[in-house]
Amino acid sequence: MLKIEIFPENAQVESRSIPAKDNKPPRNIYEQIAYAYLGGKFPVEMKLQLEQGQPAYVAGTYTLHPSSFVINQYGSLELKRFGILITPTNDK
Repeated sequence: MLKIEIFPENAQVESRSIPAKDNKPPRNIYEQIAYAYLGGKFPVEMKLQLEQGQPAYVAGTYTLHPSSFVINQYGSLELKRFGILITPTNDK
């Protein structure tokens, strides 16, 4: 199980704007900082993309929701590029 942690100082949504480019309109990106435990000495900082209006995840520990995975065109398991969801764990 992949452990993801959100610390109290990261329990808010951060937004940034991407300017218009190549006939594509500008857009806003909504993110939240989290940390993934990948087996090293320290967790690794990552960004969770959120939908517009989606509330920030509260501080705590999480794992990836099963809907965050897809089977690609080669039959291999893959993490979705967009729409990743996390669910709280029972860790204290």
